[in-house]
Amino acid sequence: MNKQGVLEGILFAVGDEGINLDSICEILEISKEEAKEVLLKLKNSYDAEDRGIRVSYLGDCFKLTTKKEHKDYFTKLIENPKTNTLSNSCLETLAIIAYNQPITRIEIDELRGVSSAHLIRKLVAKGLVKEAGKSKLPGRPNLYRTTSDFLDYFGLATIGDLPTIFSEEKEEKESDLYTSIYKEDINE
Repeated sequence: MNKQGVLEGILFAVGDEGINLDSICEILEISKEEAKEVLLKLKNSYDAEDRGIRVSYLGDCFKLTTKKEHKDYFTKLIENPKTNTLSNSCLETLAIIAYNQPITRIEIDELRGVSSAHLIRKLVAKGLVKEAGKSKLPGRPNLYRTTSDFLDYFGLATIGDLPTIFSEEKEEKESDLYTSIYKEDINE
C-alpha cells in the first residue's frame, strides 16, 4: 500500500475540515512517528516550485491548501466573468443555505446526497456565503449563511424576499364515512 498516496486522497476527501494526526494514525493503522514521516514526505513533495497546493497544519488539523504565492491568479479566476457563473450544483447548494441558514456542511451534504465542500468553498470565495459561527453539534462544525452580496446578486432586499417553497405533500381530504361516490337509486 502506498501510504503517501492514500494520505493524499484522505486530505483531499476531508477538504476544509482537515484531519488530525490521531485520525490519520487510526485510518492508516500506523504509529504517530510513521504518520509524521508520511506527512513530511507528502509535504516535501508539494513544496516543490512546480506544485500548486501544499499540506498545511491549521487549527490542529492537516489540510490541502493553495500556495499563497499564487493568490493573484486565484483572484483573477474568481473575478473573471467567464468563470464567475454559478453551476446548477452551486445554485442548489446556495438555495439550501439560503432557505436553511445557518446550516452546517454536513446538513447540506445530507440534503444534497453528495459532498458540498468544494461548492461551499467556491461560494465563500465568491462572497455569496460566509461562515457564521460554530454549531453546538459534536465537533463544532462551521455554520454557513448567505451574505449581503448574495442579496445584491439576486436583487433581494432581505432574505425574507426569497420565494416560498411549496410542499409536495398532498393534503388529505376528510371524507364523510356515510357518503359514497356511487349513487344508488333508492326508488327501485
